[in-house]
Amino acid sequence: MENRRSFVKKLGWTAGAVSLLGLYPAFGWSPIIERKNPIRIKGRVATNGKGIGNVVVSDGNTTGLTNKNGYFEFLSTTHQPFVFLSMPAGYEIDQLSNGSASYFFPIDPANHKMEVLFQLKPLGQSDDKHSLLLLADPQIQNEYEAAQLLEISTPDIVDTIKSLNDPNTIGVGCGDLVFDRLDLFKDYNNAVMQMGVPFFQVVGNHDMDLGVRSDELSTSTFNKLFGPTYYSFNRGEIHYVVLDDVFFTGNNKEYIGYITENQLIWLEQDLGHIEKGSTVVVCTHIPVASGVKNKEHLYELLAPFKVHILSGHTHRNTNYPESNRFEHVHGAVCGAWWSGPICSDGTPNGYGVYQMRGSEVTWKYKSVGESMDHQFRFYKRGSHPEFPNSCALNIWNWNPDWKICWYENGDRKSHIHKVDATDPMSIELHLGKLLPERRPWVEPAKSDHMFFFEPGENLDKITIEVTDNFGNTYIQTIKSEDM
Repeated sequence: MENRRSFVKKLGWTAGAVSLLGLYPAFGWSPIIERKNPIRIKGRVATNGKGIGNVVVSDGNTTGLTNKNGYFEFLSTTHQPFVFLSMPAGYEIDQLSNGSASYFFPIDPANHKMEVLFQLKPLGQSDDKHSLLLLADPQIQNEYEAAQLLEISTPDIVDTIKSLNDPNTIGVGCGDLVFDRLDLFKDYNNAVMQMGVPFFQVVGNHDMDLGVRSDELSTSTFNKLFGPTYYSFNRGEIHYVVLDDVFFTGNNKEYIGYITENQLIWLEQDLGHIEKGSTVVVCTHIPVASGVKNKEHLYELLAPFKVHILSGHTHRNTNYPESNRFEHVHGAVCGAWWSGPICSDGTPNGYGVYQMRGSEVTWKYKSVGESMDHQFRFYKRGSHPEFPNSCALNIWNWNPDWKICWYENGDRKSHIHKVDATDPMSIELHLGKLLPERRPWVEPAKSDHMFFFEPGENLDKITIEVTDNFGNTYIQTIKSEDM
């Protein structure tokens, strides 16, 4: 029986990517940057010699399904660099040599036809239950910062993966993997390989080739290392979509948050294969709610689904709950650009931890160096210069479904004020032209997750209870001398 290696060798392709895809029969296409000589792509998606039907395959423009025997065939009519599949649920995710997920093959524009084979291996267990780690903005710019990522953040992430004890754990690098130093991708990849789970990568504004004249050329290095900048995959009952919402203008380092027409065309086709009402998780670098110019067109495509959007970019933690969607903007792995233990809004350096059970999604923000239960920080009375008579809480992953109270001598109190304000630790570490020393341009940032309250006088202690929207309660007792 013909195996994948001999199949690919016969086709004249080296095996180094992962599985591949195609469509059958031909599908509709968009006349965006047409090829003068379309390339006919055909192949098969199979497992143990048996074809897998109804697998979504695409070149990023044309999208369709394999037939019942796993075969596909289509014309690649536009200048798309890859042919890729939307990894079906229930199969292992192959990895490239750098640890990232392998689900694509490059399209050789010099050939007028190509054949590909995706050979998938069934999982040993159901992936209806699975976990995802979301790493936003590692953003390493020099060897010191690479060492911080490798020696401090990565061991913490590895420990979290071990504690999850979930064989179906995956990771997402949510952009700004490096800080304009594309040679440091090697250190980022080293961190990913140490984590030991398949990673899907999102391109950020600091991951781009900036010495080019247009957005279309700005992801060349990213493409060579990680493949497409937009694609989809499936785990259990959940459909995942990765989008490139960083549009480089060709002028110095200028960019805007914008989703190209090519992506919207592809996404509309991709989502056409997903049952309405399903859970869809979308990963972008720039927050859609606050930073994408044409977000309403994306929202329109996502309207029939139950949606979580996972993003980064701001180095602050913010949540945007809406009727059918919830956007989670994550604090940065690097915090305030590796200048200390927190982001500019006081959120600790950290990452998102998501657990999926069927179509349901639960989440926490994991602070590097702290337990999973570290979900808020208390400040004694007068710590914030604008609120001299108040104690304060920074509850970085707060959303309106969280509950906050404290107890004085057994009496429950809940009169607390949410104020858009800066974090006292950030004021101490970041305020002023000379602070922080490594990044003097960082300044404290206001957030919507600062809370102020006034405990009674002459108390021996108070006990603070913060309960998240999943019923998990986090408790801290504060003695009189710390109030």
